[in-house]
Amino acid sequence: MQIIESILTKNPCYTAGRTITVKGLMLHSVGCPQPNAQVFIQNWNRPDYKNACVHGFIDGNTGIIYQTLPWNHRGWHGGGSSNNTHIGVEMCEPSCIKYTQGSSFTCSDKAAAQASVKKTYNAAVELFAMLCKKYNLNPMKDIVSHREGHAIGIATNHGDPEHLWKGVGLNYTMDGFRADVKYTMESEDEKPMTTEERTKFNKLVDAVGTLAEKVDKLEHKMIYAWVDDNMPEWAKPTITKLINKGYLKGDEEGKLNIDDNMLRMLVINDRAGIYGE
Repeated sequence: MQIIESILTKNPCYTAGRTITVKGLMLHSVGCPQPNAQVFIQNWNRPDYKNACVHGFIDGNTGIIYQTLPWNHRGWHGGGSSNNTHIGVEMCEPSCIKYTQGSSFTCSDKAAAQASVKKTYNAAVELFAMLCKKYNLNPMKDIVSHREGHAIGIATNHGDPEHLWKGVGLNYTMDGFRADVKYTMESEDEKPMTTEERTKFNKLVDAVGTLAEKVDKLEHKMIYAWVDDNMPEWAKPTITKLINKGYLKGDEEGKLNIDDNMLRMLVINDRAGIYGE
């Protein structure tokens, strides 16, 4: 995701200086065949442009996000009460469509139109995931389209962006969009290891391997069926934790049948934090 700050400092909406407590996000599309976000930024960044002002545009050629208002600034995007509560973001639309009446349009190059719309959709998913985290929003409840905003009485009567998705033959829906945002948020929480963490982990793996080789050389291995007096005290907390978490289950008689090798590896992993608290 690439965000370029291009604040509309000359627009009367910005100079009004009003802020909001962000309670939701509203997704728009521009409603005309213009994929270049810079065109809107240049046209809207004027003192005499009093028609609208949004928090961001997503370029239909590149998928780049241009932030045009501070996120907590009151915008002019949805009409009604949504301006007081929602961040509004516009997705630019393909150049190969031509509006005929209302939200209806024709398309001269379906493949090109779909490619452009996919770029804006994917960028919007990433942006909304970031904003939901920033403002502690629930993506399944706090994201609406302009069309949905009108349906619940907080925005003016528009059909975007669902009309665009349907018109170019894509099966995108707002329910699907919200689910994609939620999935992206959850995926981002699973951060990859840093180089330092990876080095420590590899050393731990090597240590476990060396220990396993030593244990394998023992002629008489101890087998632990239960967490009882036969099991070493240093191992009991780990094995009990794994049983409680459902990671370890016995056979049909409930016997664990863990040998020394496995016992030591489980304890080492637990001390390394692999199994959590």
